[in-house]
Amino acid sequence: MSSKTVNELNWMIGGAQGSGVDLSASAFARSCVLAGLWVYGTREYYSNIKGLHSYFEIRTSGRQIRSKVEGVDLLATFDAETLVRHADAVTPGGGIIYDPALSQTPIEKVDTLYKDEIKQIQGRLAQQGLGSDANAILEEAKRRGVKLFAVPFSSLIQEIAKRLETSELTKVNRTVNVLAVSVSLALLGLDRRFMDESVHQAFSASRKQKLVDMNLAAVERAYGYAKEKFGEGGLEVGLVPIQSGPRMFVVGNQAVALGKMAGGCRLQTYYPITPASDESEFLEAHENFALKEGATKDGKGSVVVVQTEDEIAAITMAVGGALAGARAATSTSGPGFSLMTEGMGWAGMNEVPVVITLYSRGGPSTGMPTRTEQGDLKFALNASHGESPRIVVCSGDMEECFYDAFRAMNYAERYQLPVIHLVDKGLANSNMTILPPDPSMIDIERGKLILDGGAKDGEYRRFAHSEDGISPRAVLGLSGYRFWNTGDEHDELGHINENPENRIRMMKKRMTKLETADREIPESEKVSFYPAKGHPDVTLVSWGSSKGAILEGMALLEARGIKAEFLQIRLASPFPAQAVRERISRGGLVIDIEQNYTAQMAAVIAEKTQIGIRNKIVKFNGRPISRDEIYESVRQVVSKPEANERVVLTHGA
Repeated sequence: MSSKTVNELNWMIGGAQGSGVDLSASAFARSCVLAGLWVYGTREYYSNIKGLHSYFEIRTSGRQIRSKVEGVDLLATFDAETLVRHADAVTPGGGIIYDPALSQTPIEKVDTLYKDEIKQIQGRLAQQGLGSDANAILEEAKRRGVKLFAVPFSSLIQEIAKRLETSELTKVNRTVNVLAVSVSLALLGLDRRFMDESVHQAFSASRKQKLVDMNLAAVERAYGYAKEKFGEGGLEVGLVPIQSGPRMFVVGNQAVALGKMAGGCRLQTYYPITPASDESEFLEAHENFALKEGATKDGKGSVVVVQTEDEIAAITMAVGGALAGARAATSTSGPGFSLMTEGMGWAGMNEVPVVITLYSRGGPSTGMPTRTEQGDLKFALNASHGESPRIVVCSGDMEECFYDAFRAMNYAERYQLPVIHLVDKGLANSNMTILPPDPSMIDIERGKLILDGGAKDGEYRRFAHSEDGISPRAVLGLSGYRFWNTGDEHDELGHINENPENRIRMMKKRMTKLETADREIPESEKVSFYPAKGHPDVTLVSWGSSKGAILEGMALLEARGIKAEFLQIRLASPFPAQAVRERISRGGLVIDIEQNYTAQMAAVIAEKTQIGIRNKIVKFNGRPISRDEIYESVRQVVSKPEANERVVLTHGA
């Protein structure tokens, strides 16, 4: 193992959607986590329900990691498309696990490939004098120094069925994923006990011992086969367990859900939409949960999760729950948020605290519903006809997803307005190991909430004017606190009133909340700043899930003599104009990095600070930014800023 790169590799598995690719990736990642390693995984899949291609990359390391990288060290395939589509991503010294039964498959017969993709691959092979089938793909990889590992999955499945004394090959066939993962881990040198434990964790909840036994048999046979046929394997990478402290292995939307639970959310509404549904489904699976000692008499908490008939019902039901006193939230993606805008405007008019988690994906219209994009920033800032205040929070990693979801519940009730928690799909569907978040770092704040009945003067002015724009808030049904809600302009009691002077007072009252929030929210929750070691050569400005790739790219840049600092914008409304202005007005090279076509945050910065950022790096092909893309593109801009005012990133399969 001493001659290998240890605990620093990128593994990929692919297959038809619905064939268990996600389960395979989870098993691989869980095995690494159990071995004490850090993990970062990215999931890519088509928007159809089943059949088309999906793949998962799992990067693992002995140190904390936060982004995807280019290049694959070991590719596990059990179908022709994964081999044809991804073999060229495998690095020299890496390996490909493949089924020899598929090696004769003509590329044009892989009917899930687009015609332009087939032509592109065939053209690449033809330039090398190679044929047009899977064998040619393997030969191309072999010429680059990639190791090939033929695994006859069908034969192994038959052996497992014989050992288990079952003729139900259809059921045993499902272990092909476990076989591919187990062969991978065996080639990488990771002890089998970690995969065994991973299987137990994955299948024990089903309470079907036969299922557990079948998959454990697959693990045993795969490890045995790898040892018999490949020995040490010859890979230049390997895995060994390390000692580690407490870790949490979490998916992005799970981190959001956990933050809402810790933040006191008691009503979550949703209508199914990719990729937001996973958050609500996680909450549904954990509607009842334990609380810290002394929080309630029985030590239990709960959240009501309701699947509504559409997104209009989802937002209005959440608003109704908030009016009744519940900490309420909803979750959606771009098309669903379009339907929610009128309900959100009603909440703004009536000063109702509600949280909307908006998972940004490729648009417009249906766009690319399972691909990532940061195209909804301006939409979130301006959605709803007319003008109404809202706070917009942008998370950049799993930890921020948790804490921002918690804080969003506080912001909503403290300032009595809608809060939009903006998370892009690339972060929502990624998984990684993090240090367990600490909910005790944030207190639940309910703002000016009236908890006892009986208005002192017999008349309750729900929308009473105040210097900070925030009025004492009673919930529906509280004795002595009668008030009216309407979508029309109204007076302090809630009665419709279109008097010009009243309109001015009420508009100013509502919009003043953002000024109050801007004063009160600490700068550490508005922006994060990562300084360079010494005088910086460049200032990078970004937001959202680009954070991890930028932080890791900065380390590579420093090794090449380029010192970069990073300004991460976390609060888009109210916009932290002063903090941003101070960081980007010093006269050095500034580069804006975003995952959208028009560099929306750069436009917002120009609007709020009157400072234009000349150089921009953008990506909008639906695939997340990698560490290596940041490194290469920033080097390109730094070398010739005038010639590279706009760099478009294109990596991704």
